[in-house]
Amino acid sequence: MKKLFILLLLATQSISFGQQIFKKKENLLGSPFEITVVAKDSLQGNEFTSLAIQEVKRIENLISDWIPTSQISKVNQNAGISPIKVNQEVFDLVDRATKISKLTSGAFDISYASMDKIWKFDGSMKEMPSAEAIKKSVEKVGYQNIILNSKDSTIFLKNKGMKLGLGGIGQGYIADKIKILLQEKGCKSGLVNVSGDINTWGTQPNGAPWTVGIVNPMNKNKVFATFPLDDSAVETSGSYEKYVTFNGKRYSHIIDPRTGYPATGIVSVSVFAKQTEIADALATGIFVLGVEVGLDLVNQLNGIECIIVDDKGGIHVSKNIDIKKYQ
Repeated sequence: MKKLFILLLLATQSISFGQQIFKKKENLLGSPFEITVVAKDSLQGNEFTSLAIQEVKRIENLISDWIPTSQISKVNQNAGISPIKVNQEVFDLVDRATKISKLTSGAFDISYASMDKIWKFDGSMKEMPSAEAIKKSVEKVGYQNIILNSKDSTIFLKNKGMKLGLGGIGQGYIADKIKILLQEKGCKSGLVNVSGDINTWGTQPNGAPWTVGIVNPMNKNKVFATFPLDDSAVETSGSYEKYVTFNGKRYSHIIDPRTGYPATGIVSVSVFAKQTEIADALATGIFVLGVEVGLDLVNQLNGIECIIVDDKGGIHVSKNIDIKKYQ
């Protein structure tokens, strides 16, 4: 579960040249969903927002591992048994996700759904699981065991009990797809927010850019930087409220799929990119990799920037962000 530490900052002037801002909020994918569009009137505004909601539901029915009839669920149900033919859209998304899994050395892994849920973050856990139980909990995890056949468009999970979970990339993918769809339908400006995965295009009616404020989760009443989003995306993952403490060490609810141990040292990661999909997946990977390794990875990637807040409240930025410029 991602915790949002981004504030959307809309211009006070919302009507200009016959263009208006229209917003719609829903609870979709088990999370808050908000679509903001610029349109000439309420009829067009409702048309654009309805199209966005339909697109969420369409993709959810393809990739959700909670819906038994989805293509991803069919893949999971046949783990260790047989390959499953999927739509090209689903195949390509899983293919890209496995590439990001490799890029992050497995810190992001779309087979994370194979993990045994041995950590509890609801206050009920009084002692750490044993080292043996932790090791056993990730035995079935491993993107290397996802077999993709591009010729037949099939996905096969080699081991029984393996499961794909697209929660760490799917919401970003949905945000990107909504943006593309609405642009094709003539919506020249908008912002889509899928539980903290934000993508924008165009400007607000008064010509101002869409702007987000980044909040330090250690001091949530204060925005420490505001960023204009010019046809680009941002995603923030955080664990400020969901964690456990053992022997004075803080363990977040984001689990390292390679070891079974919770990630430590970071409370939030904000990743800026052109596509929400890549920002979504990398935010999870960076959270697990830690400050130093995470920043090193981002600094090698073109067009990707990030801001990390550590568990002491310290702020770390990638090499191409001048934080003072935005404070």
